[in-house]
Amino acid sequence: MTRYIIRRLLQFIPVILISTLIVYALVFAIPGDPIRALAGDRPMSDAVREQLRQQYNLDDPFFIQYFKYIWGVFTAADFGTTFQGRPVLDIIQQRLPVTVTLALVATAIQAVFGVIAGILCTIYKDRFIDRLVQVSTVMMVALPIIAIGFLLQLVFGLNLGWFPIAGNREGLVSYLLPAFTLASVSTGIIARLLRGELVDAMQSDYVRTATAKGLKRTRVIGRHGLRNAMIPVVTFIGADLASMLGGSIVVESIFNLPGLGEQVYRSISGQEGTVVVGIVTLMVIFFVVINLLVDLLYGLLDPRIRYE
Repeated sequence: MTRYIIRRLLQFIPVILISTLIVYALVFAIPGDPIRALAGDRPMSDAVREQLRQQYNLDDPFFIQYFKYIWGVFTAADFGTTFQGRPVLDIIQQRLPVTVTLALVATAIQAVFGVIAGILCTIYKDRFIDRLVQVSTVMMVALPIIAIGFLLQLVFGLNLGWFPIAGNREGLVSYLLPAFTLASVSTGIIARLLRGELVDAMQSDYVRTATAKGLKRTRVIGRHGLRNAMIPVVTFIGADLASMLGGSIVVESIFNLPGLGEQVYRSISGQEGTVVVGIVTLMVIFFVVINLLVDLLYGLLDPRIRYE
């Protein structure tokens, strides 16, 4: 197990380097002068402009800038400094809890509702509940997240008044509508994925044997079919959790949540490339770690899997 973890971590090093290099290159290619954007309409002397360019390594070649940045990240946890002089790490520490809370609540919602829907589809295969869930999940997957978010705000926020429609001042309840919005598409995918896996598992010999022994269908599904069918579902949930941490820009903007996604949007608009690269670098690291944890969970779900 230890050798497996070390090998996977070594494999993730080029993933992190290549991903951050691509993001850094995209930020580097954004047209415009960030120093001029910082000054705005205010006059700035050439001496001050030159000092700022040297301070933020803007005159260095691209690969020199990237090397200095990535060296600072891995040796001193230095994600850079904004043009206002604030460390990017402070911004991340301030906004990360909001994004993590949103992602965890959304993951719990999609796991619970998606798995329940998938099991119901299998129990009542080709009957009304199965068809209803399949039609509903197709609609959830087909609708854009922005449309789902506005619909939930309108119905459950404005008309019924059950949930707040913006901000996070009311604690965990403030995250429910954003989390349902973020989890909507994935819930439909999980339900359909689990249904397909369970239907295939129900055709296997060991499930047929359990059925022949007189076990109830619900027990056969829960005890024998669900365990193996959950492996691809766990893979999807793990990957989706990692993507939620970095892909919540739209949802956080709709519900005005002060998380990392909303900060990325602001930083792109303000040409704060250091903030964008710092947040994305952290998201890549999260993605790598979460995928490693998902791989380790396989052994718990299927004892036949061994780490060599």
